[in-house]
Amino acid sequence: MNERLTHFREILRYVPRFRDRVFVIAVDGAVVEDDNFPNLLLDIALLRSLSIRVVLVHGAAHQVRKAAEQIKLVPSDLDGTGITDKDTLQVAISAANRVTHEILEGLSANDLRAACPNALVAHPAGILGGVDHLFTGKVERVDVALLGTLLEHDIVPVIPPIGINGTGSSFRLNSDAVAVEVAKALRAVKLVYLNTEGGVPGPHGVVRQMTVQEAEAFLKRHRPEMTRESATKLAHAVRACKEGVERVHIIDGREQEGLLGEVFSNEGIGTLVYANEYQSIRPAQKKDVRAVFGLIQQGVENDELVKRKRVDLEKVIGDYFVFEVDRNPVACAALHVYPEQNMGELASLYVDDRYENQGIGGKLIRYAETLARSKGLATLFCLSTQAVPYFVHRGFAVGTPDDLPPARREKYEQSGRKSAVLVKPLG
Repeated sequence: MNERLTHFREILRYVPRFRDRVFVIAVDGAVVEDDNFPNLLLDIALLRSLSIRVVLVHGAAHQVRKAAEQIKLVPSDLDGTGITDKDTLQVAISAANRVTHEILEGLSANDLRAACPNALVAHPAGILGGVDHLFTGKVERVDVALLGTLLEHDIVPVIPPIGINGTGSSFRLNSDAVAVEVAKALRAVKLVYLNTEGGVPGPHGVVRQMTVQEAEAFLKRHRPEMTRESATKLAHAVRACKEGVERVHIIDGREQEGLLGEVFSNEGIGTLVYANEYQSIRPAQKKDVRAVFGLIQQGVENDELVKRKRVDLEKVIGDYFVFEVDRNPVACAALHVYPEQNMGELASLYVDDRYENQGIGGKLIRYAETLARSKGLATLFCLSTQAVPYFVHRGFAVGTPDDLPPARREKYEQSGRKSAVLVKPLG
């Protein structure tokens, strides 16, 4: 019950920000056939009930493969990126129509009005690398007025990976690319890719969030060991962010409540690629006392931080700074200044357990060092019982209690914690 209440509160924090904004949700064909798809439609119905405008873009590669097998056809292309011959185009149109109909049925079952508009104007991909791609196309234009009219009347547009040119000819499109074009045209605040692989896998599990620059670097380093699906989704996420979409999510569409868990929580369940300042460090304010106190309490319970009273924290909240994820503090630290000794103390450094191993602690340390230098301090010190190697790796040297300012030395002796003293000159 408490977990549900917490989840509900998290949703309420996000609702005002997303009301009347557009989410483009791109659903792989395989997700539509999964047992979780009815639950996914319930999630979409909840988004609509919160006045979030939803546009659905779907793929059909899974259905094209199955349909081709039934008629013993070897398709020239599965996902709209290769060469599409005439037979494959006909199978793709038929498969896409079936997927569209399944989605329309599901939305109707959830009392949502929906329509499949001819909103994509396409042109042939043409001759690429000396090879004619025949009926493979590219999006030339998105009919924003048509989609806008549907959204204004609470109708969910369902867009298949098929485009039509000015003479009535059809072309096979890649649904991931279509989703980017639609999100750009509608100035969507979010583009969500729902696949069957989940978020982007990294060395320590799913990579929870990346800036555009980090995502590009990740692709360069790891593309050879990534699946084609994962690499393609990440590449489109990068392009979308560069061309105006604030945030792109890549998640497993088969996970129950996965869509809500990704959109309405700080940590999410998949990978977020963001273009704007999704994460930031800022000075703490009075309104942050509750959040900072909660973080410190976690540290106290883990015996990483010394216990503090909330009333004492309120008096020195101006010394603190917080690391935000989507405007919610998930880590904190403080810089206490000892002007007579020209020293500063990095104190109360703590990162919420859910955000460990993401480099947040290192960013807070660098921020503290920059802040200390701006104040003209010559030395930064900290005390630690459990993270000595962590600080040494970041340029601190193990010192002694004699290195502490007299006032801090007195508190050190009174605490009886026998913390290690770490010192870093700020040359």
